[in-house]
Amino acid sequence: MNFQIDHFINAIIYSLLGVVTYFVTFFITDKILPTDLWGQIVEKHNMALAVLVGFMALGIGIIIAAAVH
Repeated sequence: MNFQIDHFINAIIYSLLGVVTYFVTFFITDKILPTDLWGQIVEKHNMALAVLVGFMALGIGIIIAAAVH
């Protein structure tokens, strides 16, 4: 098995693209919802909202992984 630099570079590019897409999606979701997600989770320790956002992150991650693959 040979190390191919072009496959490595493609993996890095798609990983960065996936992370950027995730953060943009989180930002858009935070702006669309009527409450401040980050403030509710960090400042008020809203566990239910944290679990919901965690599952949203998993869902977005699965969609991005399927699109990249």
